[in-house]
Parts: sequence; structure tokens; C-alpha cells
Amino acid sequence: MTRSAHRTRRTLQVAGVSAAALLTLSACSSSATSSDKGSSSSPKLSGTVTVFAAASLEESFEALGKTFEKQYPGTKVAFNFGGSDTLAASITGGAPADVFAAASTKTMAIVADKGDTAGTPATFVRNRLEIATLPGNPDKISSLEDLTEPGLKVVLCDRTVPCGAAAEKALDAGGLKLTPVSYEQDVKSALTKVELKEADAAVVYRTDVRAAGDKVAGVEFPESAEAVNDYPIARLKNAPNPGTAKAFIALVRSAEGQKVLSGAGFLKP
Repeated sequence: MTRSAHRTRRTLQVAGVSAAALLTLSACSSSATSSDKGSSSSPKLSGTVTVFAAASLEESFEALGKTFEKQYPGTKVAFNFGGSDTLAASITGGAPADVFAAASTKTMAIVADKGDTAGTPATFVRNRLEIATLPGNPDKISSLEDLTEPGLKVVLCDRTVPCGAAAEKALDAGGLKLTPVSYEQDVKSALTKVELKEADAAVVYRTDVRAAGDKVAGVEFPESAEAVNDYPIARLKNAPNPGTAKAFIALVRSAEGQKVLSGAGFLKP
């Protein structure tokens, strides 16, 4: 064999070994990448996520809670609905919760300013006011001003509650003064007064009028545009189940969650 041929054969052998080595390294790299992806995947969600939410979110969040439990078998969503100010006070007082959804940025700030939220709260929906009257609207209420008529029994939310603060803002926008027969601690309590015929009308959210069905009639009024509430949601810093809390918030803010909320009458953020 000539020296030139021997050199050519030697070069081909080295090239073959190098190619084999590259294939081996490529396979190892692929295996490692696959392994890394597996190890970085989110852990399986389980346990209870406790959600403190404004009373006006009750129907929508209960529907989303059922959806969440179906999507993540082994989880449970526990709700505490009420006036946002009361819920905020409970959270800052140490009540264990994973998520807080408030009916106003002001009440969320009570919690955030205490350093009890994880990250920045995000607005996920908005809501506006509507007048709830007795079925058929027997008093022929057609405006916010009509609520000031003598002898009409009107209920408002307490001023410390977002729906009450919004009602006060709407009344101010219309230059109106109104003395209700009672101030209620949350919007559902105000609506119940009308449903039980203990009041002729109440200023509540449009979502609550819709949820009540034929138990009440709804009357829109232009001043409500001056008192639209932003609804923020946040995971809490000391959340007992932070992973599941994140997933629930993700559902609320997803297209699926927004569809449920829009169907209930909430406005897009």
C-alpha cells in the first residue's frame, strides 16, 4: 500500500470515530434536555385553596371553583364571601387565606399596604351600579333621583363597603341627597332587603341584579358611569397553598374565566 493511500485510510477512520462521538454526545444532550424539562415542570396541584372574595363575585367564583376542581383533581376551592372591607380586615388580622379578590382598589390597598400581598394586585374585571326594585317596578322608578321621593324605602351598602362608596359617588355626581332606611354590610344583604320586600329599592351592582333573576327588576342610571369599580385580585404573602393559589388566579384571568365573568355582567378591565 502506498503512503498516500495509507494516509487517506487513516483520515477516514478518524472521521468515522468523530462522527460516532458526535452522535453519542447529541443523544446524551437530547436525553439531558428531556430530563431537565421533566424536572422543571410544575408539581401536581392538590389541597385546598382558600379564596376571600367580594360578595358580588359569589355566583361567578363558585362556577369557576367547580371548573378549577375539575381541571385539577385533588384540589378544593373554599370561599369566604363578604364585604371587601371586612375581608381585608380579617386578612390583615391574620386570617389564613390564599387569594383575595376585592371590589375596589381601595380595599385591596388595605391589604397591600400592610405587605400582605405577594406581588402587585391585578385588576381582572370592573363593575357598575344599578337600581334593584321590586319585581315589575311598581313604584315606577326610572332614575337615581326617583329614589329621593318621600315614603320610598331605599337601602344602600355601608359607605365603608365598595358598593356603598360607589353609590355615594354616584349620588354626588347627580347632586342628590338620600337617606336610606338602612345601610348594609355587603351588596348581597342590600339586595336581599328588596327580594324579601323589606325595601322598595336598593343601589347594588348590575351583576347582582342579573344574578337575582326575576326576584327583582333592574333600572340603569347614567350617574353609574361616574362610579365604576375596578376589581383587583392577588395572591397573599402567607398563602398556605401558594401554587394552587397561582393556578386559581390564572383561571380567573384566563379567557375561560373572563367569559364566565362577562356572562355575569362584569365589564372587562
